[in-house]
Amino acid sequence: MSEYMPVPEVDPDLVGNVSKRVSRVSYASDRSQPHSINYDTEGPLRPPTSSLPVHYEEDGPLRPNRKSRIETFAVEKAKDAPNRRISQARPSRTERPPLEDLKKEIRIDEHTIPLEILFLRLRSDPEKGLTCEEAHRRLLKDGPNELTPPKTDSELSKFLHHMFTGFSILLWIGTVLCFIAYGLQYLTVRPEEIVHDNLYLGIALLLVVTVSSTFAYWQERKSSDIMNSFKKLVPAFAVVIRDGVKQSVHTTDIVKGDVIHVTMGDRMPADIVILEAQAFKVDNSSITGESEPVSRNGKFTHENPLETKNLAFYSTSVMQGTAIGVVIYTGDNTVMGRVANLASNIEQVKTPLNKELDHVILVSTSIAFLMGGIFFTLSLLYGFYWLDSVIFLIGLIVAYVPEGLQMTVTICLTLTAQRMAKKNCLVKNLDAVETLGSTSIICTDKTGTLTQNRMTVAHVWMDGVISSVDTTENQTGGSSFDKTSPTWKRLSRVTRLCNRAVFQPNQSEDLPILKREATGDASESAIFKFTELHEPGVVKYRETHNKRVEIPFNSTNKYQISIHEQDDGRDHILQMKGAPERILNLCSMILIKGEEVPLTDEWKEKFESAYRDLGEMGERVLGFCDLILPEAEFPQGYPFDSENQNFPLNNLCFLGLLALIDPPRAAVPDAVEKCRRAGIKIIMVTGDHPITAKAIARKVGIISPDGMTANEMQEKFGDNWRRKSKHNKVSAIVLHGEEIKQMSSEDLTKVVQSYPEIVFARTSPQQKLLIVEACQATGAIVAVTGDGVNDSPALSKADIGIAMGISGSEVSKQAADMILMDDNFASIVTGVEEGRVIFDNLKKAIVYTLTSKGPETLPFLAFILLDLPLSLGTAMILLIDFSTDLMPAISLVHEVAEADIMTRRPRNAATDHLVNPALLQKAYFQIGIIEGMGGMFAFLVVLGESGFWPMSLIGIRPEWDNPSVDVVVDSYGQEWNYRQRKNLEQTGQSAYFLAIVFIQWINVLTCRSRRYSIFNYGMRNSVMNFALIFEFCFAMALIYTPGMEVALRFRPLQPLWFLPGLPFGLLVLFYDEMRKLIMRLDPGGFIDRETYY
Repeated sequence: MSEYMPVPEVDPDLVGNVSKRVSRVSYASDRSQPHSINYDTEGPLRPPTSSLPVHYEEDGPLRPNRKSRIETFAVEKAKDAPNRRISQARPSRTERPPLEDLKKEIRIDEHTIPLEILFLRLRSDPEKGLTCEEAHRRLLKDGPNELTPPKTDSELSKFLHHMFTGFSILLWIGTVLCFIAYGLQYLTVRPEEIVHDNLYLGIALLLVVTVSSTFAYWQERKSSDIMNSFKKLVPAFAVVIRDGVKQSVHTTDIVKGDVIHVTMGDRMPADIVILEAQAFKVDNSSITGESEPVSRNGKFTHENPLETKNLAFYSTSVMQGTAIGVVIYTGDNTVMGRVANLASNIEQVKTPLNKELDHVILVSTSIAFLMGGIFFTLSLLYGFYWLDSVIFLIGLIVAYVPEGLQMTVTICLTLTAQRMAKKNCLVKNLDAVETLGSTSIICTDKTGTLTQNRMTVAHVWMDGVISSVDTTENQTGGSSFDKTSPTWKRLSRVTRLCNRAVFQPNQSEDLPILKREATGDASESAIFKFTELHEPGVVKYRETHNKRVEIPFNSTNKYQISIHEQDDGRDHILQMKGAPERILNLCSMILIKGEEVPLTDEWKEKFESAYRDLGEMGERVLGFCDLILPEAEFPQGYPFDSENQNFPLNNLCFLGLLALIDPPRAAVPDAVEKCRRAGIKIIMVTGDHPITAKAIARKVGIISPDGMTANEMQEKFGDNWRRKSKHNKVSAIVLHGEEIKQMSSEDLTKVVQSYPEIVFARTSPQQKLLIVEACQATGAIVAVTGDGVNDSPALSKADIGIAMGISGSEVSKQAADMILMDDNFASIVTGVEEGRVIFDNLKKAIVYTLTSKGPETLPFLAFILLDLPLSLGTAMILLIDFSTDLMPAISLVHEVAEADIMTRRPRNAATDHLVNPALLQKAYFQIGIIEGMGGMFAFLVVLGESGFWPMSLIGIRPEWDNPSVDVVVDSYGQEWNYRQRKNLEQTGQSAYFLAIVFIQWINVLTCRSRRYSIFNYGMRNSVMNFALIFEFCFAMALIYTPGMEVALRFRPLQPLWFLPGLPFGLLVLFYDEMRKLIMRLDPGGFIDRETYY
């Protein structure tokens, strides 16, 4: 497979008047004339398909000199719009193009066929355009020139989706079960015996699910409607020719066949074939990702519509010149329309976190119903009344369902998103916080993300030496070129005078020069800033050297000339810059260390070598020369003429070369290296040229220093390089978009799997989407960066889309899940680390939250199996989940990253789950059992000190809970009536509750790290310190606030009853520290494998 397929570069050429190139076309009804084509005049115009051969000449491919073979798509019968305002007329568009069709490459031939055939096909006239009646008819048939909005769900359905999916299902299960339990009690128990705990719990759960769903709906509503962003790209009015007269019409009224005029500052109102152009340049960055404006003219230069010079696309900006063109596609049929439909029609994939939370729901629900079913069966076997068994079943399920987990996860993600915003990562979708941490492949754009999105002088060739230039924005790097050389003095004179760029007004002098905005094209601005850095006062220098004449750069001559007076006002200086080979051909001398020497073949070879080396670095190279015009031949006041050039353009003196590039951001190479260490694969996907893309990929480390492509292997070791080279494995590949066209999805997936270092260049929006799908087909979690409209389909498809906040289009920001406010790839690495931290911390929060499920369940088990009094009420379970446990769980999100956070491989989404067997073991069967024992011990201590020894409580439940049994005798012979027994039970339940709070204190400290000792962490987590104090104070308020014995059945405790839970807390600490110590001493051993979660 080749490294890349070269694309022919064709010199742009200004076209003549279109009437000279297009023969007059007869539109008579006689179809027998030569060149006439049979059209269905009543049918709507549809995009044709054809496969046409391309005939190339030295100056580029010409249009085929034969008639086109036209194949049309199947035509659906169009319906006339109702009688209303023209710009609102639209045929039915409810059936959008299938997604697979949108993914296919654009197939059009309008730019390849002769213009007379094109105008016959469009039934239009190159000079008169359409008639107003014909334009009206086409508008009624084809609909307005605008993008069709996608079908959207109603706001109510979106809200209901959040209410009844995901974690909300667990809460609804708990809510319904609580209301059922309360309803059964209400129907079967005397009013004075009804306990309202289940009612309170059900209401609380209902409030929680409503608040959580409302919050999630609000978050989603803030970031939607991609299509509205595309509509902002369209101008309001355009100039067309109809009935031979120029007129301004609303862009929605433009139809196929309209002849339009566009000029600098306009946006393209439709896709057009250019008929006539003058110095015409457009900004195609929204389509192709190219950072510089590209010239366009009336010459067909490539079969690929995105590469040819004679097409301009809907919504692109005109940066320079004027053009006349004929509209070939409008609305949804334009290239941008296809991108818009592709972006809005892509089915949203579930984020890894959503999948993990679904897994948590499945596990939690399964355990809850399994445990409930087991003990429901046991209760029936033990002779319990069926109604009591149902209530026990409900109680167990509610106890095992982690009702507070949704709130914990939501708050944790929100807090992390806020923290990331401070680090220039704006999170639109909360789930994206964790997704970035799970990322295993990052498909990154080049321009503006890896690079600074500004052209900068990177190298200078003078005196026969290539020297580097500091390209950092703050000039913190180093330059090796010699500013003391006399050659630099003359070269800098040309860079100052043969240049029209100036700084824009009202900019701070403190702003670094390279960060200031300048007028002029990218190359001129870069040379101007470079010169200002090394020779300050460029504008004042120009004022002392009066400009006498100038020939601006054009694509025909490929050079710019300016003639200036010397500062002594006598001699004139001719200054020139342009394409190096053109400049060199005009020179007979070369300046070496201040002396002009003949331009020999040896110096030409050195020039060729330097030019080639700089070109291979992906840099744009310009040559510079000058000539002193003697006063005798060109005295003061000499009438220099730029049209009839009355000055010499030969025997000039070559001064040197400047090489420009959009340089990498300073922090990017280190960020790429961090991603490599973290096991994340970086793939460059750009619309730029393969040579430039590969050069930047090497500079930032996407292609490593020893990484070689097949072409490089062949160049180094010859045709038999596989046998000659010890390094016979190609590690890098650069693929051109033309090659991707020929590949199946399986081939593309194989490329992604086979090569560790990949660059995709000259890619189309459809290809970017296919690349993302190929990465996802390997099982990877894919992040995609982008800033242009062309990136929006890939951003929508990716597991996480990352848009640029500064240079990014509104469309890309809407399609993305996250926005980099500083456009810096290094911020992604910060996001990856934060994402990994949140996954770690969510695990810690979940294991902490689930641990209390054991002690919440144990009272029901003892109640059923041992006939003990109920040691913990349902209201207290609710308070543990939503009050005392919530703040400590949230505080875990503030834990710092563990030492190995960025040296681990990305987690395997198929096996490394948020909740895994090791986590469940620790929560339920290790720490959970210890906590349950501590709580039960506290409960038994309270009842034991009051007279009921533990053994005497076994089997006492039937008498204890029977209101008709007025007397129950304790171990000391004391008699207890029903009210006294219940008061004592509630006191014991309060002690059980407090013991759980104290042990959870210790547990949250042990959860701060999964492998390292907590004694290495100290108490630096201020949020956790506050949470521990809050938890204790809240527990005290519940126990000692008057009236709580009625509202929530809490009773005051004696101080000694605080102590029973403490030894069990210390046991938790000792057990977990020993477990971690063994894991560190024996990494990969049995304890590590079985208990590391």
